[in-house]
Amino acid sequence: MARSVFYSFHYDKDHWRVQQVMKMGALEGQAILNSQEWESVKRQGDAAIKKWIHDQMAYKSAVVVLVGAETADRPWVRHEIAYAWDNRKPLVGVRIHGLANNKGCTASQGANPFSKVSLKGGGTVGDYVPLYTPSGHNSQAVYADIQSKMTTWVDSAYKRRG
Repeated sequence: MARSVFYSFHYDKDHWRVQQVMKMGALEGQAILNSQEWESVKRQGDAAIKKWIHDQMAYKSAVVVLVGAETADRPWVRHEIAYAWDNRKPLVGVRIHGLANNKGCTASQGANPFSKVSLKGGGTVGDYVPLYTPSGHNSQAVYADIQSKMTTWVDSAYKRRG
């Protein structure tokens, strides 16, 4: 049975790429809300979004941040990273900008979202959490690299102690 993880990502820009990763079957993730379902949760306000995130993350073995061109700028992604950190969920990042979207386009590499989450004692989550960049000269090669390494990358997720 596939390991169950919570996927964090920029919905508007990367849901197509994320669906490709989920269809690989290496990991089991939460159901991705369609745009109508997501809008329904958003209309209920920030408390409802936080509850949805916390409920979805509750029984997952790790949090995988799928990083596209604009992921680091998304407030809810930063919230998910901070929540996972505070709740000692293993964290790992995988860049997905090299996967083609539904129009066949890849994206530019985005900033490290873990470096955007500050820690109380100084530094950032990025000082601890690995962010992997798949290799490949085209979308198919990037896909193959993610597919072959995803479980290894999740196994290497940063596990905060104490």
